[in-house]
Amino acid sequence: MKDHLSRRRFVQSTGATVAGAALVPSAFGVMPRRRADTINVGLIGCGGRGTGAAHNALTADPDVRIVALADVFEDRLIGCRGHLEGMGDRGSVRDNACFVGFDAYRELLREDVDAVILATPPHFRPIHLAAAVDANKHVFMEKPVAVDPTGYRTVINAGAKATASGLGIVAGTQRRHEASYRAAMQQIHAGAIGEVVAARCYWNQGGLWMHQRKDDWCDMEWQLRNWLYFTWLSGDHIVEQHIHNIDVVNWAMGGPPVRALGVGGRQARTDSAYGHVFDHFAIEFEYPNGEHMLSMCRQMDGCTPRVEEVITGTRGRLTTRPGSAMIAGESPWHFADDNPNPYVQEHVDLYQSIRAEAPLNEAKTVAESTLTAIMGRLAAYTGQELTWDQMVDSELDLAPGTYAFGSLPTPDIAIPGQTPFI
Repeated sequence: MKDHLSRRRFVQSTGATVAGAALVPSAFGVMPRRRADTINVGLIGCGGRGTGAAHNALTADPDVRIVALADVFEDRLIGCRGHLEGMGDRGSVRDNACFVGFDAYRELLREDVDAVILATPPHFRPIHLAAAVDANKHVFMEKPVAVDPTGYRTVINAGAKATASGLGIVAGTQRRHEASYRAAMQQIHAGAIGEVVAARCYWNQGGLWMHQRKDDWCDMEWQLRNWLYFTWLSGDHIVEQHIHNIDVVNWAMGGPPVRALGVGGRQARTDSAYGHVFDHFAIEFEYPNGEHMLSMCRQMDGCTPRVEEVITGTRGRLTTRPGSAMIAGESPWHFADDNPNPYVQEHVDLYQSIRAEAPLNEAKTVAESTLTAIMGRLAAYTGQELTWDQMVDSELDLAPGTYAFGSLPTPDIAIPGQTPFI
């Protein structure tokens, strides 16, 4: 085996529940992380996105190996393992490095891995991120990174600890790694459209997958396998999906908004098979200098689709979509360069930064965009105008009482004007 990044072993603390579990390093202080040829990666969350992220990681760097897998469901792990084995020795995982169950992530973090990919349903992201940082691992984590303000604060704290420990954290907001978007932001920040005064962003599309409940599935298994439709797991689609567009506007504005007012509801997906989430949202966000952004997202079949961001300035208007960016106005411009696959590029950027001993840390920016989307969701759920300060201080915690297979009632559907802000 070639030379590896230095890493710290750790011991598992006692504690029966996942939510209260902690991983305690066997030694404290910042460990030197030296240049390496091989980077061993563990995957936590072996569903479609996790398998895709592992594939992207192997594509990004010829000296990356996937050496450990963890998932709450054995069938998911087996499917992922088979796919990765098809990519050759670098994707071959030994039997005793495959872990199943709610505590599987803790078992994986005991393995000799330099970095982990976090790709479970979003609810678990803060728990897994904090554990990975405590275990001195670099992290690639899918978006969003929380479903409630409690999770947001956990991510912020873990990100600060990662900085102090010299650890890298890259998030799955891949537009920040896409050449067309990076060039567009350079245009904005260079003044190509003048002073930014307003924005619009959209993720309007048809419906997504849904797995019909099987007779032998308990509530917990049904919800985990249909995590899109339960706010405690996904954050609702404004958080799980629309965060991409919201993140682009926050990027252009230089930070998150100060307040939000919005509407939303559940008109097309009314069957209980779709849990309790909404199927459309429209939110007005206000930024610190008085700029406003209209945010719109919808998952309804038969409706006009639109996925894009529009940033309006005093001298022009920028429109961005995946692979496309153009300015109309006093200084017309359009992106015409190569645009490498951003799902691969985000891993390239992480591993290059690790090798350069200057690891990227995107925890704060992705946490702020996640909380922005959560603020929009709660503004629609409650029918109230909410502020950023209220969100940061909110005690809302959507975690279930225990992480175990069994009964877990579906929460009530939010009713604006009746659902309280916590």
